[in-house]
Amino acid sequence: MKHLIRISFHLFFISLSSFSYGQMTAYNYKREIHDISDQWHKVILPNELFGKTSNDLSDIRIFGLTTTNDTIEAPYLLRLSKEKTTSQDVAFKILNISHNANGYYFTFEIPTKESINQIKLDFIQNNFDWKVTLKGSQDNKEWFTLLKNFRILSIKNKQTDFQFTKLNFPSSKYRFVRVFIDSKEKPKLKVASIAKYNSTDGTFKKYSIKKLSTKENKQTKQTEIDIELPLPVRVSHINIGVSDTFDYYRHVTIKYLSDSLKTDRGWKYNFNTLIDGTLNSIEKNGFQFSSTTVQKLKIYIDNHDNQPLELNTIEVKGYIHELVARFTEQGSYYLTYGNKRAARANYDIERFRDNIPKTLTALNLNAEMTLEKEKIQVIEPLFKNKTWLWTIMAVIILLLGWFSIKMMNKKF
Repeated sequence: MKHLIRISFHLFFISLSSFSYGQMTAYNYKREIHDISDQWHKVILPNELFGKTSNDLSDIRIFGLTTTNDTIEAPYLLRLSKEKTTSQDVAFKILNISHNANGYYFTFEIPTKESINQIKLDFIQNNFDWKVTLKGSQDNKEWFTLLKNFRILSIKNKQTDFQFTKLNFPSSKYRFVRVFIDSKEKPKLKVASIAKYNSTDGTFKKYSIKKLSTKENKQTKQTEIDIELPLPVRVSHINIGVSDTFDYYRHVTIKYLSDSLKTDRGWKYNFNTLIDGTLNSIEKNGFQFSSTTVQKLKIYIDNHDNQPLELNTIEVKGYIHELVARFTEQGSYYLTYGNKRAARANYDIERFRDNIPKTLTALNLNAEMTLEKEKIQVIEPLFKNKTWLWTIMAVIILLLGWFSIKMMNKKF
């Protein structure tokens, strides 16, 4: 009898529930990969892909189907065509500090035979604007000019804290170097460093601009620039060209549209900051930040009480993104993406980067295909008619009551 009661309750709860089953395809898009001939290859990611992946590109996978219809996954590394920089400090000592009516001299002795191309100066005082001449000598007698009338600058106030005191010059080998500062005020040198700096250029994609508009906000005393690219792409550098030849120093903020939300009052747009920097007449106005998927940008230039700057060109560019992949089995392979819930893949090859060949052949990709989702199959409720449901419930209640009365009678 207890078995009958359990079955009745089981049927009751089944009638209140519906079950779904089936498997949905995890990713939204795929591109077939062609021309696999070696174990190692590279796959250059197309621009059209970035707007359909997660912000950190963690949902990219390379899936393969073997000749025996087994599904496999090819491991990969994401690699960006970044600049490569190294800096090696060179030992030196301050030989003497002197001055005359023209200005102040700092002479350094470099006992090694290392070549140098950079000197960093750090001063105790702030808010200066000095011209520097740099010379080199082998015997501390005959001097050769490396830099002339090079400007170093420091500005510190409530709005900003900016210093430009790095001397860059062609690689040179001198036993002595002398820094002359054209200043009536004594420069109080806190620390200096001498180094050999090496840099190799990165490889970039330059992106066309679909829309660009500039307006002067008199209330905030800012120049506001709106930029729209044709499609979402990975951006890492923005160069701002200024036509004006006078000296200027302006704080600049670059933001990108991160998401939008439709409300009863219209669309609400959220912009995140890519970088805060300084637009100035001393150095090139190039701004570098982490590679980010971007389509719409806003640039704010703080003018304060100054006249707005005359801008000429704005250049938007980003690194080439490529996958370095290893293929160990024959089959048909697909570059798959479009699943913002996917976690970043963790492959062993990450720990063996030195074993990857230096030269890799790029693979070709087919056009993008949309992956169809499997429809969820829903099992209909056992009883659609509510009359049957209430009838079964009434029968179960009567059975429970009858068994309860019978058991009570047996006890008495």
